[in-house]
Amino acid sequence: MLATSYLLALLAVLLAWPVPVALSRAQWPARSPFAAMVLWQSIALAGGLSMIGAMLVYGLSPLGDSLIGAIRRAVTIVLENEAPDELHFWHLFALSAAALLSVHLVFTLLLTYARIVAQRRRHRELLSLLSSPSGALERTWVINHPAPVAYCLPGGSRSVTVLSDGLMETLAPEELRAVVGHERAHLTQRHHLLLWAFEAWRSALPWLPTTRLAREAVNALVEMLADDVARRTVSDDVLVRAIALVAVGDVAGGEASAPGRGGGAAPGGGLVTGAFDTDGVDIAGRLSRLLTPRPPLGAGATGAVLAASLLLLAAPTVLLVAPGLV
Repeated sequence: MLATSYLLALLAVLLAWPVPVALSRAQWPARSPFAAMVLWQSIALAGGLSMIGAMLVYGLSPLGDSLIGAIRRAVTIVLENEAPDELHFWHLFALSAAALLSVHLVFTLLLTYARIVAQRRRHRELLSLLSSPSGALERTWVINHPAPVAYCLPGGSRSVTVLSDGLMETLAPEELRAVVGHERAHLTQRHHLLLWAFEAWRSALPWLPTTRLAREAVNALVEMLADDVARRTVSDDVLVRAIALVAVGDVAGGEASAPGRGGGAAPGGGLVTGAFDTDGVDIAGRLSRLLTPRPPLGAGATGAVLAASLLLLAAPTVLLVAPGLV
């Protein structure tokens, strides 16, 4: 049990600093954003499980040779009101820390969700007053705004894409189609759920380098994924022009956003309006990726990344549940 806790602690340290730093500096995620997204999710889940698991296993180590057996012994102690003579100060401290961290993570996740829902509700109310349905585009609302604005507002069956009339006047029909395709990709691929989870993780553990790097990486990856969907219906040149024109409008107008960019509470937000601030998304990086495209990762490399993601999740799980493994 002690060896298991040490291994879990080592894995937690690796996933908290060197692994996410190395991944954030890598160039290949732009070639395969889906695989990179899976890997970032695995790092986050495995890191959290390792942190909590290391403390839990250490705290229960005097009660048995496996986590399951130790938990049974702990339940017996509680139900029969026995004195936990096997547990000393540091064991109780580790158990308390594991419980507090677990509650903190879950509470922050729920609190972030409640905040997002409230902000979206207020934003939807504003839209009902300041916008009108587009007659030409399904589930699209148009606001009276001179700057080019494009974003999506998730809400299940009530999800909508919001455009400004300034955007519709600025862009050519094919460029507008690229913007709409980009925004709808965010909705159909449920990118707001990914951003919600990583924003909650960042809020819960702001001191952890992984949380900051992961949120920045995920913000960039969802834009790449949405760009790739738009590229199926328009050429790269068209998409580049659309991103560039809206970005120029952003600088000139002050409130507009590039397709999918942003997350402020006011119109001109972006991917998940009223939820997250993703103004740090690298527009130049997106344009460079489209202007000088590199071939996607091969099947072997993609399979290796996905296998590594699976192993990251499996390692702490096996260490926790396999009796007498270490």
